[in-house]
Amino acid sequence: MKRLLAILFLPLFLGNFAFADGDLWDNFGDTNVYGQKAVSDQDFEKALESKRKKKKKRNKDIPKGESFSQSNETNELVDTTKEPSILLIPVTLKLADNSVVPVGHYGIEGVKEDGKVFLKLYQGHTLTAKIPAEETNDDFGEQTINFVKLIPHGDYHVQIIYGGVDFNAYSVIETE
Repeated sequence: MKRLLAILFLPLFLGNFAFADGDLWDNFGDTNVYGQKAVSDQDFEKALESKRKKKKKRNKDIPKGESFSQSNETNELVDTTKEPSILLIPVTLKLADNSVVPVGHYGIEGVKEDGKVFLKLYQGHTLTAKIPAEETNDDFGEQTINFVKLIPHGDYHVQIIYGGVDFNAYSVIETE
């Protein structure tokens, strides 16, 4: 009985392996399967040398002719302030000019313009809203220098708190 089953199933197994046509295994030994060409050791070394010989770009933030030293920690702090903080707004906000900020993720940037403080909300590179804010010395108990949070403020309001290197601010906004 075992021999009979083995004889019956043997062609099925051999048939699956013998007629695999049009798959990636057809090109198994070919080095130029995906249009790539082999690179010689000399070409590789030339490419490395050209990268090593390239001139380092000068940092344009450092004034020419003046000596300037900055610690690595200060560099990290300056670099983190260049990117806006991300805030999830889970409710629709009604602004003072009757415009609406829908639910979503927003990049928040705090700016001072003409002595007034504003929180700019971005989606991608598009400015979605410019919210007036109050500057404060309060750090809101946060452990970091850069922060932004949305806090409930009563039944129909929320408070956006913002902290940056230059200033801290908050804004109370009505919800729908």
